[in-house]
Amino acid sequence: MKTGSVKKKKHPLIRKNDKVIVIAGKEKGKIGAVLKVDEKKGRAIVEKINMVKRHTRPGGKSAQGGIIEKEASIHISNLMIMCDKCAEPARVGKRILEDGSKVRACKKCGELLES
Repeated sequence: MKTGSVKKKKHPLIRKNDKVIVIAGKEKGKIGAVLKVDEKKGRAIVEKINMVKRHTRPGGKSAQGGIIEKEASIHISNLMIMCDKCAEPARVGKRILEDGSKVRACKKCGELLES
């Protein structure tokens, strides 16, 4: 049995409908909205980014088979949130409001990142 500390996965600061920019890989520099986030794998699906072709057979979901282009997941470490106010990629910090709720904030300009 292996002993030692168990590394806990960090909760991703990227959420669905966030506007993100790709900072590494073949799609570097492209901007899109997050469609889905997989917290366990640490990956996200961004619209029109990392497009792959899938060969499908006709069946239950699709009446017609053929080659379908769809988005593949991309690792969260390769994405950065775009701030609406400064219009640049920004790191994300947490801020506690007066009512006690935690919200995400841009570290450059301090603007709240509402999703």
